Amino acid sequence: MTKLILATTSPYRKEAFGYLGIDFEVEGSNVDESKAERNNPEELVKNLSRLKAEAVAKNHSDAIVIGMDSVGYFNNQILEKPKSKEEKFQRLQSLSGNNHQFYTGIYMINTSLNKIISRVVKTEVFMRKLSDKEIEKYLDEDPHFNTYALGYDPLKHSSSAFIQRIEGSYNNLLRGIPLEIIVEMLPDVGYELSYPEG
Repeated sequence: MTKLILATTSPYRKEAFGYLGIDFEVEGSNVDESKAERNNPEELVKNLSRLKAEAVAKNHSDAIVIGMDSVGYFNNQILEKPKSKEEKFQRLQSLSGNNHQFYTGIYMINTSLNKIISRVVKTEVFMRKLSDKEIEKYLDEDPHFNTYALGYDPLKHSSSAFIQRIEGSYNNLLRGIPLEIIVEMLPDVGYELSYPEG
C-alpha cells in the first residue's frame, strides 16, 4: 500500500492522526512561513499547506503526502502566536465575549498518481465573556500558551471552559486537524481506508 506521510512535526497533529488507526509517518517540511503573504487567512493556509506538502513530496516517488497549516483570524487580522504573556493577556481580553475564526488548509499529493486535492476548513468560535482573573489563572497554569495559533488551548487547562459554542469542525479547533475532512479526502487522492470485517 502507498505510504502515508504527514508533512508536520506537530505532536498534536501526530497524536490526533493516530486516532484514525492507520499507518503513517511524519516528516518535517522546513518551510519558512515568515515570507508568506498574510492578508487573507484562507489563501495563507492554502499556500502554506501546499508548500509543506510539496517540500516533503519531492523526496518520495510513491507516497501520499499531507500538508497542513492553521491560523486564527479576528477583527480582520491574522492571529500570530503570542510572543509574551502581556500580548497573550491582551489577546484574550480582545477575544472575550466575541467570535473569531480558525482556518486549516489541507493539501494532499499522491506522488505516484500525480494527483492533488486541497481543502480549507473554517471553524467559527464563540467565546464567552472572561474576567481578567480567569485569563491570569490560565496564563499561570499553561507554560505553552505561546505555541498555539489562537494563543490558547481549547482542549486542556481552564481555557477549555472559554468556548461558549462553535460552528464547524470541532476537530479543527481542538486538534488543529479536521479528522472528519481528512477521512473524506483520502479516497479522493487514491488512499482506500480499510476496516476490519466484524
